[in-house]
Order: sequence, then C-alpha cells, then structure tokens
Amino acid sequence: MAILRPLVQPKIIKKRIKKFIRHQSDRYIKIKHNWRKPRGTDNRVCGRFKGQILMPNIGYGSNKKTKHMLPSGFWKFLVHNVKELEVLLIGNKSYYAEIAYNVSSKNHKAIVERIAQLAIRFTNPNARLRGEENE
Repeated sequence: MAILRPLVQPKIIKKRIKKFIRHQSDRYIKIKHNWRKPRGTDNRVCGRFKGQILMPNIGYGSNKKTKHMLPSGFWKFLVHNVKELEVLLIGNKSYYAEIAYNVSSKNHKAIVERIAQLAIRFTNPNARLRGEENE
C-alpha cells in the first residue's frame, strides 16, 4: 500500500517551540511554570527589558495555512459518531479522523469498522481497546 500524502503540504514553520514560562517561576516552587502576564508597574518582564523572560504576543502566531496542521500535513477532524464520518468522504485528502475521547467502546468499534470500509485515515485506532483485553 502506498503512503498517502496530503493534497497540499506546505512547510510548517514554528516561530517558537519553547514554552513561555512565568516570571520568577524558576526561583520559587510555589509559582508554577504556566504563563501568567506580569502586570506590575515596576516589573522588568512587563517593561520588556533586555535579557528578561519573553512575553507571548501576536507575532509568535502560526501561519493561517499551517495552523493546527499535523506534521504529516493533514488536519484533525473530531468524530463523535458513525454519521459524522460521511463528511470525511469529501475531505479525505486533507483530514485525519480522530475519535473523540468520550465515545464508548461499543461505538468506537462501530466507528473503526466504518472507517475501514471508507478507507479513511485516523489518528487513534487503539483508544478504548485496552479495557476489553482484560475482560
């Protein structure tokens, strides 16, 4: 079987891969690394002084054409039931199906069978199957 390629695959360029960390989160354990904007008038990060932690801004945004794109060049389409798979027949050159996490194992099996019939690619084939192996 040949490797399926997306219809268009532009080069995905990330302007920044490292996460933005919170000011002084490296000094104190009680301050988590999750980003919070510093709002003090005398704060060095808020004043954007040289050598300080960088703040996220709109300039770090992704290209519209490659935003939310997987490294393979496809986008994800969240599927909750078998009926939603019919939409992917049109866009199967540019979308992967991803079965939602709250779908039951019974419905998950039905969706997987239908995906095999329609020859659609999907990202999480083994989800919800681990629990049934024990039974």
